[in-house]
Amino acid sequence: MRILHTMLRVGDLQRSIDFYTRVLGMTLLRTSENAEYKYTLAFVGYGSNPEHAELELTYNWGVDKYELGSAYGHIAISADDIVAACDAARANGGNVTREPGPVKGGSTVIAFITDPDGYKIELIERKGGVRANGLNE
Repeated sequence: MRILHTMLRVGDLQRSIDFYTRVLGMTLLRTSENAEYKYTLAFVGYGSNPEHAELELTYNWGVDKYELGSAYGHIAISADDIVAACDAARANGGNVTREPGPVKGGSTVIAFITDPDGYKIELIERKGGVRANGLNE
């Protein structure tokens, strides 16, 4: 078994696509619309299934805001250079909500970025990843 995708409900699909592609360097992989049930899907990621997990951005027509709840934590993405990744994210309109630094009680360097709907994205510094818009190398 493997993780295929994670679904996030978003209030403005184009704004979310822009965030994940411009700020985090993902690629828009595909979109689909279901007029009968009034929703549109956009899949983004650093590659396609089955080699890579994807994010499914779900826009339910007419719903512009969701309560995130207390159970949601974050999505984690590796980055070769956390400082450069945060600088690139800020330059592209991203909101860095935790500056780069070691995780509490450890030595792994992390940072957090918040997407337009309030979802948290953790950047974890890992040397030698896949290059994507300054985030992964």
